[in-house]
Amino acid sequence: MPINILMPALSPTMEKGNLAKWLKKEGDRVKSGDVIAEIETDKATMEVEAVDEGTIAKILVPEGTQDVAVNDVIAVLAGDGEDVKSAGAGAAAAPKAAPAAKPAAHPAASSFETPAARAPQDEARTASPAPRPEEGANAPVSKGVQQSNGHARTFSSPLARRLAKDAGIELARISGTGPRGRIVARDVEDAKSGKGLKAPAAAPGVAPSIAPSMSDKQILALFEPGSYEVVPHDGMRRTIAQRLTASVQTVPHFYLTMDCDIGKLLAAREEINAAAPKDKEKKPLYKLSVNDFVIKAMAIALQRIPDCNVSWTDSGMLKHKHSDIGVAVAMPGGLITPIIRKAETKSLSTISGEMKDFAARARARKLKPEEYQGGTTAVSNLGMYGIKDFTAVINPPHATILAVGTSEERAVVRGGKIEAAHIMSVTLSCDHRAVDGALGAELIGAFKMLIENPVMMMV
Repeated sequence: MPINILMPALSPTMEKGNLAKWLKKEGDRVKSGDVIAEIETDKATMEVEAVDEGTIAKILVPEGTQDVAVNDVIAVLAGDGEDVKSAGAGAAAAPKAAPAAKPAAHPAASSFETPAARAPQDEARTASPAPRPEEGANAPVSKGVQQSNGHARTFSSPLARRLAKDAGIELARISGTGPRGRIVARDVEDAKSGKGLKAPAAAPGVAPSIAPSMSDKQILALFEPGSYEVVPHDGMRRTIAQRLTASVQTVPHFYLTMDCDIGKLLAAREEINAAAPKDKEKKPLYKLSVNDFVIKAMAIALQRIPDCNVSWTDSGMLKHKHSDIGVAVAMPGGLITPIIRKAETKSLSTISGEMKDFAARARARKLKPEEYQGGTTAVSNLGMYGIKDFTAVINPPHATILAVGTSEERAVVRGGKIEAAHIMSVTLSCDHRAVDGALGAELIGAFKMLIENPVMMMV
């Protein structure tokens, strides 16, 4: 019997991907473990390996195809002893999508189910013209969500509630198109792009604090036709927009800024780099950057102030044992945050080596999902662009993010005398649900002490 090759779920949240390239062609023999295609997600390009052995009888989705849904059949494999032509001829009648299945995600995410795998069934239930009992007065409701009158309930499917929570959108702001106005998965997807999204409800007598977004038509009407070029958003840009918009709207940010004297750090860095061992070509095996020290200092600071090494959830606080530091890396079309795991346990040279590898593979979109998902905090460094200081947006489930500015000589007063010092400004963004002001001040204070006295990182 022919074997369907499905569009894989390369991360717990992946719903669609682009089939970038086929590495095998029709008629090619493959065995388990062979790389057969390259798939582009919103953040990376991943290689797809064959699970079964056989001959590729028919390729149903040509390379270059965009927005292929998870679990769609992309090719058909003829098993051992099967007629390849017959298997290929029968592929045209094969269903487009296979039954829902759990994605092949990394172990930490094995308990998740891909939204795309459940959406067809969810929509089938909610699209029925004859409402079932659960779609009436006893339908599942979103806990704690009310409309502006304070009495009406918001009816929604379980999948819609989960998708809305992941996107950071209040259910009360979504217009439902299911039976009796029930909110279903497609309504949440529309709301992500601004369709059917209501303005936030305001308290009586108080004007809404956030105005509804302008539609595409309203924006285009402001400019003369032909005076602009429309560049369609790719998956990465859309994901960044959705996540950061949700973060700003749902996470109560506050900011703490400190100036750090990194004179000792610069001297230590120069001495360490000068003493670095050489390879056969007389090139140093490592070259530490200021950012490597920043990552290490932040990791140790979180260990010293463990109440800041947390993630907020509605049911309770997650207190992390290790400091997994995400580091923002710019790449064409957006940015990504590969994670240095257990950074508090690693040497500066190890951190430096991992970051160079991550940065190179990030720009080539070759990172694996487990290399950029999760983490307990993040570092965003714009010092190389000459930025003095800035504030960064928290990337949930992180509770903090450290924004690092450039190092510059500034006049400081020491012992009543004006002296020049190398000063670097840093700003800590905190999620006020998880980290209070005094606690955030302790964390940035611990970071300042470490970054100004780098020898303390070695103890």
